[in-house]
Amino acid sequence: MGIHSAENRADRQTFESLTEAVEVQAWETLPAAQQALIAQAVAPDITISGIAYPDTPAALATLVQADDRQPLLPCGTGSKLAWGGLVGGQRAEGRGLKAEEKRVPLLLVSTERLKRLIDHAIGDLTVTVEAGMRFADVQATLATAGQYLPIDPAYPDHATIGGIIATADTGSLRQRYNGVRDLLLGVSIVRADGQVAKAGGRVVKNVAGYDLMKLFTGSYGTLGIITQATLRVYPLPEASQTVVLSGEAAAIAHATQLLLSSSLTPTSADLLSESLVAAMDIGKGTALAVRFQSMLPSVQEQTNRMVEVSKALGLTIASFLGTDDAALWQRLRERMTAAPPIDAITCKIGIRPSATVALLAILTKHHNELAIAPPSGLLPSAQIHAASGLGLLLLDAATPPETLLNIRSCCQENGGFLSILQAPVALKQAIDVWGYNGNALYLMRQLKQQFDPYNRLSPHRFVGGI
Repeated sequence: MGIHSAENRADRQTFESLTEAVEVQAWETLPAAQQALIAQAVAPDITISGIAYPDTPAALATLVQADDRQPLLPCGTGSKLAWGGLVGGQRAEGRGLKAEEKRVPLLLVSTERLKRLIDHAIGDLTVTVEAGMRFADVQATLATAGQYLPIDPAYPDHATIGGIIATADTGSLRQRYNGVRDLLLGVSIVRADGQVAKAGGRVVKNVAGYDLMKLFTGSYGTLGIITQATLRVYPLPEASQTVVLSGEAAAIAHATQLLLSSSLTPTSADLLSESLVAAMDIGKGTALAVRFQSMLPSVQEQTNRMVEVSKALGLTIASFLGTDDAALWQRLRERMTAAPPIDAITCKIGIRPSATVALLAILTKHHNELAIAPPSGLLPSAQIHAASGLGLLLLDAATPPETLLNIRSCCQENGGFLSILQAPVALKQAIDVWGYNGNALYLMRQLKQQFDPYNRLSPHRFVGGI
């Protein structure tokens, strides 16, 4: 790897000055596994100082203010560090620096020590936590009061609240509860200049007029570093049951239309590709997984109505109740969010909901055209939320760029997109990770200029090299 530690004298002096205020672990002292994970997130030949671990928001602000030349890569535990574009570590032009001074060592900033529970207003159904608190710990705390945060993120045991917000990682519960930004009531951030900004509650907008909660959700750490969040929570459901309908694609498309136009209220409704259904041994053909969570009589009634629909359409039915229901969704999550060192390409996709089944058919065709199974054993798999058309696509790491571009074209032709979350560095260098073809890039760059004029935060990680 071309990645290396800060070695010249000036860089070392800057590094040592940072360690006076915040604990910083030097790159050369990091475990090999951690170095390998970071290497998947940054462009080759980037110099890395190390990882800083502020333990209070004030310490984080001091760190950010310490050196306005220092590019920073915010993260939590690093579970989604490799998502998005390769971080360039390159300073923006125009500060009067000499050419040899324009590349400044990159410093990772972990919020994992900002993990305090600030407030849990049980009666108001809200919770306020620091950004580094792990999702699993938040859920465990809420469960003692019979409540939960209705999102289903990747790597739930390791993901932090800040990372979930920064990547807009909602999961299958989007069907009932919408996205992360719809659950976010308040947020505190450290800006690129080290100043603290807050939004939410009675103060919905900051002085600049931006709705910070919407801006920072899915911004991948490019606008500021999240330090605290207030979220809406819900009572834990009394019962939970999932029915998986599988069979011919046309019948699945019909069942999906009937579900979405009905009065039923599933918490999750996902379309699953044929290869994913086979790998999980939950049916045959394309599938629709529908989850109901509520009081037991309601769950039973709604489940029975879906069973009637599936029988009328000649679909196969598999039912999962209680602990089997929870295990099914855990298996599905683990299957679709393969983490390093598994060699895979993970993409976030969006498509017009009515075209979802057609996209799954394209993936099945690609699967059938493979002469031999890929080295990893991973076959093209997709999980797409029926109502929104958003979902995940999992491919073998050896998948040709042309295949990805063809799938992206299909999504774009149907009002959607394909963004590469996680992939080998070489692939991310070969094609545009985001593939954005909309008309808002100018506005996004203006926002970046407003919040981070010198491109210090997660440089080049976001759309259009932002």
